[in-house]
Amino acid sequence: MSRPHLPYLWRQRTRHGTITWYFARERNKRVRIRGEYGSPEFMEAYQAALAGASPTKRTKTAVHSLEWLIEQYRDSGAWNALSLATRKNRENHFRQVCNTAGDKPHGAIDRAAIIAGLDRRAKTPNQARNFLDAMKGLFKWAKEKSHRPDDPTERISNPKRKTGEGFPIWTEDDVDRYYAKWPLGTRQRVWIDVLLFTGVRRGDAVTIGRQHVRDGVATFRTEKSQGKMTVSIPILPVLQRTLEAGPTGELAFICGKNGKPFKKESFGNIFKEACVAAGIPNKSAHGLRKIGATRAAENGATVAELNAIFGWTGTTMASLYTQAADRKRLARQAADKLEKNENGISMLTPRQKV
Repeated sequence: MSRPHLPYLWRQRTRHGTITWYFARERNKRVRIRGEYGSPEFMEAYQAALAGASPTKRTKTAVHSLEWLIEQYRDSGAWNALSLATRKNRENHFRQVCNTAGDKPHGAIDRAAIIAGLDRRAKTPNQARNFLDAMKGLFKWAKEKSHRPDDPTERISNPKRKTGEGFPIWTEDDVDRYYAKWPLGTRQRVWIDVLLFTGVRRGDAVTIGRQHVRDGVATFRTEKSQGKMTVSIPILPVLQRTLEAGPTGELAFICGKNGKPFKKESFGNIFKEACVAAGIPNKSAHGLRKIGATRAAENGATVAELNAIFGWTGTTMASLYTQAADRKRLARQAADKLEKNENGISMLTPRQKV
């Protein structure tokens, strides 16, 4: 879904590639609108300019303060290379940091200060992880640009995630129930099959279109993988049938009633509505990626093959699925041996002696 049009708002790209916004009702008279597009800070500044109010005078940031360092980072190419969702997430943490320690010299922020910040967020591990990711990005860039001789976030590990499997994994029964509600020829069927038979995240799923497909293979750069990895995924016959039945959009296969693409956030919400209508209210787009990885692993996909499909790096994520698939295969083999034992083949119990 495209951004809503705001009257008198103009966009400009800096020499670093950073996008800046200005309000200009009259020619040669413009007002800078600060903050991430769509954020509360941004909309407050826009509404003030629209009402003709003078912009709030900003206190000049002290050079070499933590807030100054964050401002430099926001104007860098490294910041602009991040996805919009990642920048919004990190903006929230930077805003909190500036409120509590923005006036402090950035050189005074050491390892102990970072760990203290993690401790304050210990009750919400996801927030703690996101906070550390934001600080790592900031201080890694600061060290590379010689703003600091060190990186206080080095060798600080991410907090452990809460126990559990995260987003619920779809079952084959869930997929059948969704298919029964949304048959071929519906937009909702296109949505699930693009997710299910490409294995991509929803942020990538909403961008894939005909322009990415050559000779039956979709090639695109992933949104979240480090370095925005390029992946190539064959369009399987089952997905091709769904796409041919449509409806699909001109710019992306996944589209709304108007044929236009979604933003990933709005797509997540409307896909959830389709799941509820199909009688599976506790499932979402995230779990489809898991069932795709589970299917591939159980069909014998290796770690390298899973990485190629899902855009992962290293072995951690892929190993979760291959190990689970191996355990399932071993359990089947063990059950087969138990069955043979019932048929008369002697098997020693743990307490029997030879």
